[in-house]
Amino acid sequence: MTTTFETQRAALADVVAIPVTPFAEDGSVEQDAHRALLRRLLDGGITTLTPNGNTGEFYALTPQERQLVTELTLDEAGDRAVVLVGVGHDVPTAIASARHARERGAQMVMVHQPVHPYVSQAGWVDYHRAIAEAVPELGVVPYIRNAQLQGVRLAELADTCPNVIGVKYAVPDAAKFAAFARDAGLERFVWVAGLAEPYAPSYFSAGATGFTSGLVNVAPSVSLNMIEALRSGDYPAAMKVWEQIRRFEELRAANGSANNVTVVKEALASLGLCRRDVRPPSKHLPEDERAEVAAIAAGWSI
Repeated sequence: MTTTFETQRAALADVVAIPVTPFAEDGSVEQDAHRALLRRLLDGGITTLTPNGNTGEFYALTPQERQLVTELTLDEAGDRAVVLVGVGHDVPTAIASARHARERGAQMVMVHQPVHPYVSQAGWVDYHRAIAEAVPELGVVPYIRNAQLQGVRLAELADTCPNVIGVKYAVPDAAKFAAFARDAGLERFVWVAGLAEPYAPSYFSAGATGFTSGLVNVAPSVSLNMIEALRSGDYPAAMKVWEQIRRFEELRAANGSANNVTVVKEALASLGLCRRDVRPPSKHLPEDERAEVAAIAAGWSI
């Protein structure tokens, strides 16, 4: 019987939350705080969670910590959310992570963009094929940040791996996204705007039906307001949310997104929800920006 992945596809056409990974004073993963933040997302109406995403500091976690984060998320989510586990690094590591996610009950994996300095288009297909073929029961979502990748390559991958069902597209170019999606097959995949709320309106206009979010850790209702507006085609309402979050996202995007995670954790710390600690190469905010972030977070209806 052919798997249709209907539940997984529906979960991608939504706010795809990327939870932070809170750290304790000794630098370890703070499990109680992590569980509390996950419950806050679930109670706030979020139904798609991505442990081990970039907002979760994927590349700063050890293999054991990535497994722990996966297990904590699946345990808290239960039947309240679909879990899309981030996997990556070398092929054997990515496959081992994907199989661990499957064994623990995840329904999908997101394959992080290959960080190898030399990525060929055919090699990109081979990398993702190896992972997707190792877990044919799971929905697979490539995370695309490579502006050179052609849409036909994604179609080629899905021809041999029907479990490749969606795409997190994170190239900051709405025109390129529109062309890529159509070259790959607009209706064939679920298109997730991978650059979060700031890019969601433009990407939705070109065919996206979901977007990722780190901001959702701080204010789930704000992210849900945006997707509700976009689903109804009310772009003026979506842009009101865009204006509401603009400064927060500008702070995250500044200096090549140096403080992308830091700003989110600072907002959470200002609300007393977790420590502000991040791991290198991220760094704490200076005092003036801390105050600005706290003021923004306090101004949202949380």
